[in-house]
Amino acid sequence: MVHAFLLIRAEPSRVADLAEALAAVDGIAEVYSVAGDVDLVGIVRVARHDDLADVVTRHVAQLPGIVETRTMVAFQAFSRQDLDALWDLGAE
Repeated sequence: MVHAFLLIRAEPSRVADLAEALAAVDGIAEVYSVAGDVDLVGIVRVARHDDLADVVTRHVAQLPGIVETRTMVAFQAFSRQDLDALWDLGAE
């Protein structure tokens, strides 16, 4: 499974509509409107890297109102549960 964060700058008047359109794209698990350098962050979860390229270039980049996208591929995931388990190693 490939996980990626899709950072999107959008035309201000299109942010809400884009968020809904992005959430409907197969492969995009979640969409967040955010403050800062980008307007939206999409969480992409797909089976293969080729699928990631398809989501970003064929589906997302074609949506009206997209100004710029940046894709950050996740290498490793850390969660509170993972970190708690790490600190418990050798505690017995």
